[in-house]
Amino acid sequence: MRGNLYIVSAPSGSGKTTLLQYLLRQFNDLKFSVSHTTRQPRAGERNGVDYFFTDREAFLAMVDREEFLEWAEYQGQLYGTARSFVEGSLEAGRDVILDIDVQGARQVKKKMPDAVSIFILPPSFAELERRLRDRRLESDDSIRRRLEIARGEIVFYRDYDYIIVNDVLEKSILLLEGIVRGGGAVPPRQEDCIDDIISSFGGSG
Repeated sequence: MRGNLYIVSAPSGSGKTTLLQYLLRQFNDLKFSVSHTTRQPRAGERNGVDYFFTDREAFLAMVDREEFLEWAEYQGQLYGTARSFVEGSLEAGRDVILDIDVQGARQVKKKMPDAVSIFILPPSFAELERRLRDRRLESDDSIRRRLEIARGEIVFYRDYDYIIVNDVLEKSILLLEGIVRGGGAVPPRQEDCIDDIISSFGGSG
């Protein structure tokens, strides 16, 4: 039986990485697709575990050889998902999870319409900003750029099969686990409170 493909997207600072770490500990047979990137490693990041770190020339050569299932540019850096890992794992009956942005998600859904897509929303714009600042990893200018990118990404939440509002970590973990245990059966939309969250970003639900 072919495995299921899960796509998870979220504005930077929404808590997506924490959620995925919990999820991967719960499901030993769930494979995380490690992306390729041209950005420099952050403290503690390991090549082949967090990302495959490469230079721009090598990355673009992979693009020319059509080795990516999806790829995109974010804040001047390139990110891509290797086609061979995803397709090989699915054919072997393993479930795969992708941590990609909205551009990449649209590319994958076009090629693999059966993929299950999940969007992680922060409780509000103000909370997203607080989380980014509390990480103390970036300059004010970098945080402002991330927040502007988040405003642009947030409007695509309706394109996703599931929306999880990451306000209480334990609840969000249970919701994410339920999606994977259910094999991606799409539930009714979670519309209560989402309109208020989108409004806090300056948009409309």
